[in-house]
Parts: sequence; C-alpha cells; structure tokens
Amino acid sequence: MTAWEDLVTTALLGTDRRPAATGGPGREAPVALLDEAAVATVRRRAGLRPAPAACRPEPAAGDPRPALPAAAARRLAMLLSDRPGTAAGGRRGTSPDLMELLPQWLAAANARGFAAPPQALPALLDAARGRTDLRPAALAFAGPRALWLARLNQDWRFALRAAPGGGATLPGPGDTDAIRQLWQEGLFAERVALLAALRARSPEAARDLLAGTWATERAEDRLMFLDSLRTGLAAGDEPFLEQALSDRSRNVRTTAAELLSALPGSALAGRMAVRAGACVAVDHTGNGPVIAVEAPPECDPGMERDGVVAKPPTGRGERSWWLGQLVEAAPLSCWPARLGGRTPREIVALAVADGWQGELHAAWCRAAVRQRDAEWARALLGVPAAPEAGGPGAVSLAERAKLLGTLEDGERAGWVAGFIAAHGLSEAFQLLGVCAVPWSAPLGRAVVDALDIARDAGSYPWSFSGVMGLAERCLNPAEADRLDALLATPDEREDASPGAGGYWAEAFQRLVTTLRLRAAMLTELNNSAP
Repeated sequence: MTAWEDLVTTALLGTDRRPAATGGPGREAPVALLDEAAVATVRRRAGLRPAPAACRPEPAAGDPRPALPAAAARRLAMLLSDRPGTAAGGRRGTSPDLMELLPQWLAAANARGFAAPPQALPALLDAARGRTDLRPAALAFAGPRALWLARLNQDWRFALRAAPGGGATLPGPGDTDAIRQLWQEGLFAERVALLAALRARSPEAARDLLAGTWATERAEDRLMFLDSLRTGLAAGDEPFLEQALSDRSRNVRTTAAELLSALPGSALAGRMAVRAGACVAVDHTGNGPVIAVEAPPECDPGMERDGVVAKPPTGRGERSWWLGQLVEAAPLSCWPARLGGRTPREIVALAVADGWQGELHAAWCRAAVRQRDAEWARALLGVPAAPEAGGPGAVSLAERAKLLGTLEDGERAGWVAGFIAAHGLSEAFQLLGVCAVPWSAPLGRAVVDALDIARDAGSYPWSFSGVMGLAERCLNPAEADRLDALLATPDEREDASPGAGGYWAEAFQRLVTTLRLRAAMLTELNNSAP
C-alpha cells in the first residue's frame, strides 16, 4: 500500500518535481511512472484474498398497483429521456418541452393509480434528484421499489429523506403500543412522520401524544411538531396552544399565536380584536365617514405573549409594525360591528385618514388569507377591471395571488380572466400561477386572445415567453383545434421587433403541438387495454 501511495503522490506532484522510483535508460519519467503503475495494479489485483460473499439484499416489496398501459410506458420513457436544450439564437423552435410535461404526466398517472415500470425507476429517480418540485409526485408514482433502490445508491438517498419516517413502515392506527414506542424511541424523522399521519387520522390523539412529551422536547423539535397541528386545526387545540404561548422559544410562541389567530373563536383572537378595535374607528366629524387610526403607543408584555414581535424590521416604524400585527391577528368578523355595521366591501371603500390606508388594508389582506375569508378577499381584490389593476388592499401582485387563493377555482379563474381582458398579460403571470389546471374555457380564451393582441400590436415577443410556457402546460388540450388559425406567420409591422412574426408563429405552433401531445398522453393513460 505504501508503494501505491508513493506512485499516487508522484503522479499528483508531477515527475518533474518527483521522478519515478524506477526507470531505465532512454525511458521518459512519465512513461516509467505509468509502467510502474500498471505493474502495481496487476500485483494489487492478483494479491486479493478470497472473502465471504456479502449478503444479498432483501427483495423489494411488491407493488400491488396495476401496470401502466404499454403506450403510456413508452411515453414515460420519452419524457424521462428528454434533455432540455436551446436552439440557435435562444429560440426554442416548435418542439414541445417534454421535461416540463413530466409533472403533469406524473399527476395524471398517480390519479389513476398506476405503478411505475421497474425499468423506468433509475431514470425517474435521477429526474427527481435534479428537480425538487418533481419529488413528491415522482416518489408516489415510483412506490416502494424506489425506496428499496435508494438504500443501495447514495445518489438517491434523498428519496429516503423525503419519504415519511425515512421510508419506515408506520404502525397502524389501532396499534397504540407500537405508536407510543415509536414516539418515545424513534428517530426525529420517524416521529414527525408518525405525528403527521396520526394527525390526519385522529387530530385529538395526535395532540395528546405531543402533549405527553412536550416539556421534554428540544425547542427546534417543538417547533416542527407544533407545525403539524395545522392539519385539522380546531377549537379543541386551543388549550394546548394557549399553553405554548408561554414557551421559552420565541419561534414556538409565534407559531402558537399564528395558529390561535386562525381560530376566530379563540381567546387570543378575542384579545387581539379588543386591541385592534381600540386602534381603528370611524370618524364622523368631517364631510363624510373616514376610518381613523391610532397605532398602539407601546408593545406591552401581554402583546408579546400573544405573538406580537416587538422589534420591527429595518425601515419599518415601530407603531405601524405593531398595528399591522394586531389587525392581522384579529378575527375579521369583529370589524362590521366595530365600524358601523358595514359590510367588508363598504369598509374597504371607506377613506382612511393620515396615510394609514396602505398599512391597514395590507393587514386585512394577510388576515383574509390566514382566516380563508372569501368575502373579505373579494372586497380587497375589487373588480378586476379597476384602475391600477386591483382593489385598494391589493398592495402587490403577490398579495393579489394570495387573496385569489381563498376563492373557489371557478371564481378565481373568472377574476384572472377579467384582469387579463382589462390589463393584458404584462402583470398576469403570477396570478395565472394560482389558477387550477387545466384552465377554464373563459380564462384560456382570455390568455390566447391577449397573446394574439400582443402579436398583432408588434409587441416584443420574448417578453411573453413565460406566459406562453404556462399556456403550454395549463391550457385545456381541447383548445388545440381552435388555435390553428394562429399558426400563420403574420405580416410584420414597421415598428415591430425584427423577426418577431416568425417567433410568434413558432411559439403558437409549439403551443398547438404541446396541447395535442398532452391530449395524447391522457388518452394513453386512459387506455388500460394490453
């Protein structure tokens, strides 16, 4: 071994600095080193002594799900073998981006309950390794065999970390002894997975299990365990969460307060309603009713215990920071009575004195999202055709997207369609991302019409590439035939970007081709005949 290490050291340093130990006349040092390494390699291999054979791994668990139809299996292999590339000049051409269709294919296959073909598992795990967004659907489709493979290959260990409990089998709901033993003796990942699974089946039992060991858990573990209570959060959790408000960890206290504020009937929500109500009132002394705001003068210990963070971020005033937290945590149901019996829409329409409107409305936005209150979300969003593309409380596209998330799929798609019809696509990308797939017919028509208008106007085509990519993945495949009229290369306007017409024609051709490919994918998955 020492001689081999000497050879390696010589190769790393270079024969100019450290000549080979052996050599002969007329032989260059690098050649002599390679010859010596070849001899040493043969010697090392020949000198190996027989050893007991390693134990064979246990066979993988069976997968009871039905096999994929043959055509769907071929399609999966095609999707997994695609390698994204860029055409000359940065243009994608007319070929669909197959890797971007893989998440949709996996979702459809999982919805139909198919098992992954064994031969596809390595490529599937490699794809999931490179893209974290693929992992949940890819591992669900791959099934137990993927975890078996992950234990044999370091590159796929992420699958064990992503699987509940590191791929371990969790005890059944009726095996109370095994549940308690795993909770008391299991690894952290196993305990998190156990608590999450139990919370989904029996919220009260999961909470009682956590309460039994709460005082002895580490702070970072308590935070993770507490986060699992978001599933099935109900009034019965309030006593435990009230106790957590006194936790020695600030992060635990903040999370407990957030969960309690999501329960409008909780005592914390009531305390926050009193505090917030003392800061906001209707002033009738002027020409019309105006909301007057008096921010809290201090952050007292009671406010801090209820989750108010005393120190504001850089650039924020203390009093406005405290006010926003109070209003965000107060139940929205308290405001109509406090503000003269007005509806949410009427409250939002009131003027706010002294420049407090942005802060107040932004806090109501956060409260509507946290409490999943669709009525307040509608009031804050306003009509989609409103000036500046939003209601008075929608301070950013991110806020609008969150507010839209509280609405039903159809209403959400209708609002975004109206937004696009009134304001075009320049700010719609983030809003489109929260709409259900496939897009509804009105939303799909609004997107395609806006793209057609942008093309006819000679707009810079590359600025719409993100929306076009979304359309390829989210438009209803049944729209493909309706788009054939857009495939011709348009006459370019004098003020249009050079080559824009050809780009638009390629983009629409790719869109139609992708939609037809998605339709074929669904047909293959629906055809279970051999």
